[in-house]
Amino acid sequence: MKLILSRKGFDKSAGGVPSPILPESRLLSLPIPSAESPIAYGDLSVDGLSVGAVVESLTNGRILSSDKAHLDPDLDREMLPRRRCWRPIFGQHGREMSHLRGHGVARGDLFLFFGWFRQTEHFRGQLRYVRGAPDLHVLFGWLQIGRLMSVYPLSAHYPRWMTYHPHFYGDRDRSNTVFVSGEFLDIGGHSPGTPGGGTFPRLTSDLQLTTPGCPRSVWKLPRGFYPASAKPSLSYHGDRKRWKRRRDSVILQSVARGQEFVLSLDYYPEVIDWLRGTVRNTA
Repeated sequence: MKLILSRKGFDKSAGGVPSPILPESRLLSLPIPSAESPIAYGDLSVDGLSVGAVVESLTNGRILSSDKAHLDPDLDREMLPRRRCWRPIFGQHGREMSHLRGHGVARGDLFLFFGWFRQTEHFRGQLRYVRGAPDLHVLFGWLQIGRLMSVYPLSAHYPRWMTYHPHFYGDRDRSNTVFVSGEFLDIGGHSPGTPGGGTFPRLTSDLQLTTPGCPRSVWKLPRGFYPASAKPSLSYHGDRKRWKRRRDSVILQSVARGQEFVLSLDYYPEVIDWLRGTVRNTA
């Protein structure tokens, strides 16, 4: 089994602001803008809150509710009207898809999605960032691969329920692939009855990657992530100088570039225990 830490949502170049930690600690990963997508920010809602209104407030109107959103990964059933057979779905192509294939990512492997977040508050009927709140990397959702499907050419026949997804639109190469979740999560033979994909509803300490008091790219991870000399490290993080061991954790200076970071859990059984606890306590 492989774990993929997958960076998604607004960033400095796409969106330009952090995704919000809402006042009630709800995590809302904002999909990046994309003119090719059939979905507008105003089409999306979470707990009755318009994502379009959130985006307009936090970008000071630079991104509008009518602008198109690359809803990927799409993990929350309640965000859009769905067909009955809908499942959480994620798409990838190009260099990052080649990276996943090069590491043998396949059915049963688990994506944990993370992004750039900051605490927000309500002020005069608008949502705004809390002054002085730290920038954080936070885990916001998961998807265990139940099915992989090549999406090329776009003119081919695909299941109707998934063809709203942005990876069925635009100019994409032969590597274009969608990952569909399984029905239930299964971590190392342990099935807690948790859906195969979804979002973590509230921020908890288990979901925060960023080391308290540090820049968001400095992560605190369980000690089991440390790459001993005989183990293949988390991909893109092979430089041992990036890792520092502490008594009960490791500190990692994560790379600034890249989207998909792959870890083979065959070499890291302690991480499986961490995954079970994280999903059980936060999903």
